[in-house]
Amino acid sequence: MSEIQQMMQNLGQQASKASRKLLAATTAQKNTALNLIADELLNNAKMLKTENQKDLANGRKNGLSSAMIDRLSLTQKVIGGMAEGLRQIATLADPVGEITAMKYLPSGIQLGQMRVPLGVVGIIYESRPNVTIDAAALCLKSGNATILRGGSEAIHSNKALAKCIQKALKQTGLPETAVQVVPTTDRAAVGELITMTDFVDVIIPRGGKSLTSRISDEAKVPVIKHLDGICHVYIDDQADAKKAIKVAFNSKTHRYGVCNAMETLLIAKSRAKEILPELAKMYADAGVELRGCQQTCAIINANKATEQDWATEYLAPILSIKVVSDVNQAMEHIETFSSRHTEAIITENFTTARKFLALVDSSSVMVNASTRFADGFEYGLGAEIGISTDKIHARGPVGLNGLTSQKYIVLGEGQIRD
Repeated sequence: MSEIQQMMQNLGQQASKASRKLLAATTAQKNTALNLIADELLNNAKMLKTENQKDLANGRKNGLSSAMIDRLSLTQKVIGGMAEGLRQIATLADPVGEITAMKYLPSGIQLGQMRVPLGVVGIIYESRPNVTIDAAALCLKSGNATILRGGSEAIHSNKALAKCIQKALKQTGLPETAVQVVPTTDRAAVGELITMTDFVDVIIPRGGKSLTSRISDEAKVPVIKHLDGICHVYIDDQADAKKAIKVAFNSKTHRYGVCNAMETLLIAKSRAKEILPELAKMYADAGVELRGCQQTCAIINANKATEQDWATEYLAPILSIKVVSDVNQAMEHIETFSSRHTEAIITENFTTARKFLALVDSSSVMVNASTRFADGFEYGLGAEIGISTDKIHARGPVGLNGLTSQKYIVLGEGQIRD
């Protein structure tokens, strides 16, 4: 067994033991730990920033972009935000132990379902050190042990954050190994983590498409993932024009580099000449490049879209636009090109809205609302560990409930099966 394999096996064994101890942790213990972690971050801000400077220096030396450097930076404001996020998660309802659907069966037994932690969650992510805190906090509150493998560019920051977390866990009487950061930048550690079926119950990749694709292809442990955010807004022939313009503009321009930004606008042919010119002017003022189908280009100034454009997540100020005959053609386009993340329809027709909700197969489907609402915080989950476009277990924003599963429980009074 190699040194990396032995290290990862040790992390897995420790996490597995810690997860069993967390099953007995009370909500009060977990909340106390979260608040103590927040205190540790604030009390050790100087140390965190010193360690972060090592990562920033290496990042600049290795040619990281200014945007990546910004995401990597642990400023006093960022540290304060992480502490506040911890305190907010401490205020959320604890899902563990919730019992639902209790009912008596003809045999006299009572049957219900109890919400329980998944066990050990492996999280693989890229540059932002704040993910270390978000992931640790959500896993801890939901009763899961976690093994965190951040990007090599944040190794010093993540190790420093782990020290703060583990010190707080120890003070609370919870196992320090409930949260562990992989202490090496060797990529072989990822290969080990995603195949440790004896110790790890689920893997969550947080990063670009290449990272998620690799994890999905190579993992033996179940994966909660999404690859792309190719989100659509369809403006129906019975849309309110003001709503349509407002939602379509916000869905694209609120933020560009996020997975719930609209990448393709679909519009009913009967409304295209009325709505597209005003929208095009707004997009032009915002610096958005438009790529359109032949009918779109005949109405507004846009570059001709290629087939590849319909299948592209731009994460940039670029928007593809297609004129369609009706909601059925819009849904056909979505079925062909959607990544199953988020789709929205703008319409005043209740029947059309219901049809769209029922037939569009994405993790979030909206009526008369911006795709930017597809977010754990906006959904009232308090926080999220990611957005899943899978259909099994968790779908959409994954909050505390998404980090748990349910088991059946039976209450009897000595009943036996005849």
